[in-house]
Amino acid sequence: MIRSVKLEDAEGFVPLMDALGYPSSKEQIKNRLQSILPQEHYQTFVYEANDELLGMIGVTFSEAYHTDDPHVRIIAFVVRETAQGKGIGKMLMEKAGEWALTKGAKTIMLNSGNRAERKKAHEIYHSFGFEGRATGFYKRLD
Repeated sequence: MIRSVKLEDAEGFVPLMDALGYPSSKEQIKNRLQSILPQEHYQTFVYEANDELLGMIGVTFSEAYHTDDPHVRIIAFVVRETAQGKGIGKMLMEKAGEWALTKGAKTIMLNSGNRAERKKAHEIYHSFGFEGRATGFYKRLD
């Protein structure tokens, strides 16, 4: 079942963040969720089965300077390896798309690393209708 995330889901997020490549403690995730949950321009959906979180998608709505069309950016998207191939990712992506439309977004976008191990993920994004059209640049500020 797909539902909105709750603060009580912090522990279930630990293996999801590990699978995404961002190991995090329950406390770290709880702190992040406490910051994100009250914000109306953020939404997080989880896929839960048998009291276990098998996938999640976290998105944020944004206005733009360069166009009149607002967009939604996918910040985090993961399905546990043992649950992949069952349509969970597609369902989560569709749910995020529905939310994006309710916010008035015209585009949904995501960033993904260019590493070789991300090739499978890129194929999945293409199957969801995404196009690879940009290169991201990052600079740490600390």
